[in-house]
Amino acid sequence: MNKIFYIAVILFSISFLPVFGQTNPITVQTDDNNYDEGDTIVVSGQVETVVTGTPIVLQIFFEGNMIDIAQITVAQDGTYSHTVIAEGPLWSKAGDYLIRASFGEGNIAESEFNFAPKTDVPETTNIFEVDAGSSGTFDVEYTIKGGSVKNMVIDPDIFALIVQIDSADEGVITLDLPREFIGAEKQDGKDDLFIILIDGIEVPYQESVTNSDSRIITINFEQLDSDIEIIGTYVVPEFGTIVMMILLVGIGTTIAISRSKFQVRV
Repeated sequence: MNKIFYIAVILFSISFLPVFGQTNPITVQTDDNNYDEGDTIVVSGQVETVVTGTPIVLQIFFEGNMIDIAQITVAQDGTYSHTVIAEGPLWSKAGDYLIRASFGEGNIAESEFNFAPKTDVPETTNIFEVDAGSSGTFDVEYTIKGGSVKNMVIDPDIFALIVQIDSADEGVITLDLPREFIGAEKQDGKDDLFIILIDGIEVPYQESVTNSDSRIITINFEQLDSDIEIIGTYVVPEFGTIVMMILLVGIGTTIAISRSKFQVRV
């Protein structure tokens, strides 16, 4: 009787021992915990046992509503991977999103990530009056989204118009540059490319309209960018300086001639 009792106790104890080395039948994770609108979400994981012909069913939920679903083929080594672009009408609210991977009967793994849509910043169109010193002023029409224009100044030393912005978010600015006051031209008079620097770093730009009066350029900027330098081959103070030099030379010549005439008469 005692032997039977001890055997029963041993069997009972064994049944409650932890099982080391036990793995989950399926895992799921994302390559980051936080995503913004437009980001690429890389989902990956692994299954313990590959079942030929059985795919992973991947679902993404927000507040209980499913916003994405896909079937993913499992590789021979049991791994799987899938990418999701976080954009579209269903990706409209900020918060924690649930991702669920199902494999076969009752094998489920879940993970969460945070998503934030882009800030809905209104688009502003306005005209800025640029101070051109002794040459007066000239107007630059602009449209900006993702920030605001604080100031526009000219730097005659580098033939540049400097646009100072307050960038609350990444955005874009379009500028209508009047040829009379700023431009980039080759020696034969044909249009040349502007050099665009944002906080000292050269960036590309797009030119949408070119006519005899102006050139319209569009520049993308990032959050916290501040100074956009548009460098050409001439800017209005250059002409102001030349005009002043010509005027001074003309006045000097007139005075010299007058003195000569006076001396002759004397």
